[in-house]
Amino acid sequence: MTRRRSLLAAATAACALRPAFAQAPWPTRPVRFILPDGAGAGNDTTARLIAPYLEAALGQPFVVDNRPGAGGRIGVEAAFRSPPDGSTFLLGNAGSNGINAAIYRDLPYDLATAFDPVALLVVGPNALIVNSRVLPVANVTELIATVRAQPGRLSYASAGVGSSAHMNMELFKHQAGLDILHVPYRGAPALVQAVISGEAPLAFGNLVNVMPQVRSGEVKLLAVTSLTRMPDLPDTPTVHESGLPGFESLAWNGLLAPRGTPAPIRDRLHAELVKLRGNATLQDRVRLLGGDLVVSSPQEFQARIDTDIAKWKRLTEAANIQAQ
Repeated sequence: MTRRRSLLAAATAACALRPAFAQAPWPTRPVRFILPDGAGAGNDTTARLIAPYLEAALGQPFVVDNRPGAGGRIGVEAAFRSPPDGSTFLLGNAGSNGINAAIYRDLPYDLATAFDPVALLVVGPNALIVNSRVLPVANVTELIATVRAQPGRLSYASAGVGSSAHMNMELFKHQAGLDILHVPYRGAPALVQAVISGEAPLAFGNLVNVMPQVRSGEVKLLAVTSLTRMPDLPDTPTVHESGLPGFESLAWNGLLAPRGTPAPIRDRLHAELVKLRGNATLQDRVRLLGGDLVVSSPQEFQARIDTDIAKWKRLTEAANIQAQ
């Protein structure tokens, strides 16, 4: 009887250990971060900041694969069609994984369900910028008055149809009752150059993308799109306090895995990302770019995606923005 109990206990222990041995180590080869953005964009900066830390912790290269174009659809589709084996992740953003669900009818994926969220990484406000030589306005109130006095004559730049820069201005137009012409450019760097040159002297941009030009004086920062002022920009008002109550539109990026990527892999990556919250050097570098490194739970990230999709769908209906 004693021998039988011993054998039974050993068998039970072996069964309990079997799943641990069955789980292959990860990663065993380079890991790719697909970005639906060009080099130099804010999300690209995020990826290149965190990649060295993940390489040191996990022992494999983390490669940034920029796939810009089509309002983020090219990069997202490339990630969607990648095998769910832990070799590929998507660094999505508010445009590619939120806005696009509201404006495109022909997406080959459902943005609410096509990916498993790993973590929301960086959150920050967008920025309302102007070329002060072309638009010599001191604040949002003066800007609104200037645009209203010239309906349909002024233009604004965006990073492309359906980009966050496009939709933020549409939200601004809708709430302020403005008539401004839309001039889409190919990506955030081109948007900034258009404002600097005066081709399109007004735009919303990701704060990460425009802060270098704000600091150099090439563009003027009128307001940010959070509900409260930023601690690092205490003299910059919000759109919310400048005559459009409730105006809020946050930029964000986060890592997602192709649907079906094993949970242990996602959990391992998430655990390493959480450690970055305590890295003061990294936090300072992200804050200088105008964002906060938050590293949320997967559930919080999914809630953010769902909220944004619903918000932008409401805007497209209320402002009669035609889906593509």
